[in-house]
Amino acid sequence: MWTDERVELLKKLWNDGLSASQIAVELGGITRNAVIGKVHRLGLSGRAKTPAAAVPRQRKARPAAAPMLRVARPAVRGNTALARAPVYEVDYEPEADAVGNVVAMGERCSLLELGEGKCRWPVGDPGANDFFFCGGRTSDGLPYCSYHARIAYQPVDRRRDKRLARG
Repeated sequence: MWTDERVELLKKLWNDGLSASQIAVELGGITRNAVIGKVHRLGLSGRAKTPAAAVPRQRKARPAAAPMLRVARPAVRGNTALARAPVYEVDYEPEADAVGNVVAMGERCSLLELGEGKCRWPVGDPGANDFFFCGGRTSDGLPYCSYHARIAYQPVDRRRDKRLARG
C-alpha cells in the first residue's frame, strides 16, 4: 500500500500545504486518517505556509461595552446533596381580616350542594373529610362572595405591592 513512490508523493504534497483529505484523494484508495498516521510516523511536522496563512488576520475592534455584572458563585462545590440548606427568617404578615375569613357553619356546603348564587371558594384540603366550599351569597354574577372576590380579584398594583413587601 505505501510504496516508495507513494511516500515520496505524500511528502511532496504535504510540503506543498495540501490537507490530509486532499492528499488522500490525490493518492487514491486511502483515507484521510491513513495519511495523518503516515505523516506522523514519518515525522513530517513542518508544513509550508500558504500565502493566506502566512499573514496574521486583523481582528475586529470591539466597541466599548458597559461593565459586566458578575454574580458571586456559591462557595460550596461538588456534591451538595447532603449540604445544609440556608435558613431564612421570614416575618409573615398577620391576616388583615381574620374574622371575615371565618365561614359560618350554615353557609358551608359540599360540592354536591353548590349551586347558583353560592360562593365556590374552596376551604381546606380537598382530600380531607373536613373540606368544604364557602357557600356564602355571591354578588354581581361572580363565583365568590364579596370577601373571597376581594382576595381572588385583587388589582394588579396591590398584588405587586404585596409581592414586593414579601421580599
